[in-house]
Amino acid sequence: MNDRRAMRSIWLAVVLGLSTLLQAQAQTASSQRITTNFRDTDIGTIAEAVHAATGKTIILDPRVRGQVTLISSTPMTPAEFYQAFLSILQVYSFAAVETGNIVKIVPEANVRTVPGNDLPARLNSGSDEMVTQVITAKNINAAQLAQVLRPLIAQYGNLAPVPGTNTLIITDRASNVARIMRIINRVDQAGDANIEVIPLQNSTAADVVRTLSALTAGQGAQDAAGLAPRVVADERSNSVLISGDSSQRLRISTLIAHLDTPMENGGDTEVRYLRYASAEKIAPKLKEQMTGVAAASGATGGAAAAAADRSTTIWADPGTNALVITAPPKTMRSLLTIVDKLDIPRLQVLVEAIIVDVSTIKSADLGVNWAVFSNEDGTNVPAGGFISPVGGANGNSVSIVDLAQAITNPASAATVPLGATFGIGRLRDNGINFAAMIRALRSDANTNVIATPTTTTTDNQEAEIKVVQEVPFITGQYTSTGGGNTSVNPFTTVTREEVGTIMKITPQINGGDKMMMKIELESSELAGTTGDASSLITNKRALKTEVLIEDGGTIVIGGLIRDARINGESRVPVLSRIPLIGEAFRSRSGKRDKSNLMVFIKPTILVDSAQASFETNRKYNAIRNDQLGQRPRGELIPILPRDTPLLPELPNPALLPPAAPAPEAGVATQPVPNEDAARP
Repeated sequence: MNDRRAMRSIWLAVVLGLSTLLQAQAQTASSQRITTNFRDTDIGTIAEAVHAATGKTIILDPRVRGQVTLISSTPMTPAEFYQAFLSILQVYSFAAVETGNIVKIVPEANVRTVPGNDLPARLNSGSDEMVTQVITAKNINAAQLAQVLRPLIAQYGNLAPVPGTNTLIITDRASNVARIMRIINRVDQAGDANIEVIPLQNSTAADVVRTLSALTAGQGAQDAAGLAPRVVADERSNSVLISGDSSQRLRISTLIAHLDTPMENGGDTEVRYLRYASAEKIAPKLKEQMTGVAAASGATGGAAAAAADRSTTIWADPGTNALVITAPPKTMRSLLTIVDKLDIPRLQVLVEAIIVDVSTIKSADLGVNWAVFSNEDGTNVPAGGFISPVGGANGNSVSIVDLAQAITNPASAATVPLGATFGIGRLRDNGINFAAMIRALRSDANTNVIATPTTTTTDNQEAEIKVVQEVPFITGQYTSTGGGNTSVNPFTTVTREEVGTIMKITPQINGGDKMMMKIELESSELAGTTGDASSLITNKRALKTEVLIEDGGTIVIGGLIRDARINGESRVPVLSRIPLIGEAFRSRSGKRDKSNLMVFIKPTILVDSAQASFETNRKYNAIRNDQLGQRPRGELIPILPRDTPLLPELPNPALLPPAAPAPEAGVATQPVPNEDAARP
């Protein structure tokens, strides 16, 4: 330990002597040289030697410690000696921050927070001093450039882009900052990557770009190196945009020139085969579209728009469900885009309706009729009576007079009384005659009708189902009576009306699990009674509405609950109020009509073929089970053959051959000839 202290004292004396000598030499001439030979010397000692050689004020951080070695066989100037000292600091993770003539020696981790040589006018590329520099990028994004250059900066340094200014702030040693600036100058070049626009005359920009993209597929390495150009289609102007190197742009432009040539077989005509839409319905709409576009463009385009309209023809081929369009390229693209949007598969909807009609009709009649009259010498002299029609047969009321006529002359009877009828009387040619009748009638009628019409239709397409009878109704009669009571040219005019169930429905799916439904429903049947002139009477129920309903849900769309009660009484004033005796002067009737009518509807969206097959099989099996239930059973001697019509059993889907894939849109399917059969 004592030897080391002695050695340090000797070195300090040498350094002080050398410092004095260097100061004297610096004052006399700046061309003097210093030869250094420090071995395992404290860094503070070397800092004192630098101070003596350069005259700079050096401040050491307390954390700056270490034994260093600096050996040079070549004499150095004081400036070179200072640069060697900075290199020593870098090796030992220290840095010198120079402010004026003061040099602060601090650890590298703290160098970014200490002001130093900021924004120097020029950098010494061989210096290891800490500097801060601002660099402006001209052609490259500064944020992207910072990501690439950040690995080249030391951990104690700093590299950050300034948003909105496209500049970089770098804090590092001068030699490294100079290297970064040289890299930026080499990379930040404008180059000749311009954008070239090539308008097309005979081809479609999208088709050309698709072909070029297929040609350049698999060139990922060149893309990464920035060598492959970018090609983009502008459908509005039917142009191709190319960006990249001039040689690459020239090559792509040459290819486009070869592709953009008129076709010999009528390249301005396109045949588009439709898969879902009707060509006959779309063709008129496309013509209206072109007429409207030409009219709108005529106000600004003038003759050019009119010429474009005349050069466009559209017609449909029903046999192949195809559209044949002849038009300029831009118009052709617009029309085909519309066709592709319209020719899409639409969902199907299974609609099940339930019409329930439950009604009860009850009527009752009770009455007494009597009459007394004198029949002398063929002269009828009435004496008194109570005659009131009671009930009826086929809608015609019956009284004591009708009953008496039916007894005396059955051929003249217009009606036959129904129900329980009791009569008593005396009918003679001479003397006093009398007749009395008591009649009671009760009739009940119950109706229970359930109609379940079902139909399947596509989205936004009206469907109609009719299960009706054509029933004739008499509208007029004419008979011309000639001589001899003979009829000449008689005729009767009738009209046939549909009686049954008629349903019209239009579903509109809203893209989710709900749909709007326009419904027109009519259900009618014969009432079983007749009206005026023996005309038929029908019961009719009609409904027209529009509802919102969920997929698979059931909703009531209409209904009627009716309860009617009608009471009638025919009586003689005063006399009918006498107890017991008054019943002979009274006739009563009552009727009650109660009906319940409800209409329900259930739509089901058939999203795929599996669901459509399931619903079809369900209905199919229901009908087949009904047929099986109607087969005769237990007949010892059948009067008809036992084999009744029966639907065949559905095949097992697992045993069916796989379905052929559907053709692509716009591609016609043609039979492939058998090459082996064609060979001789």
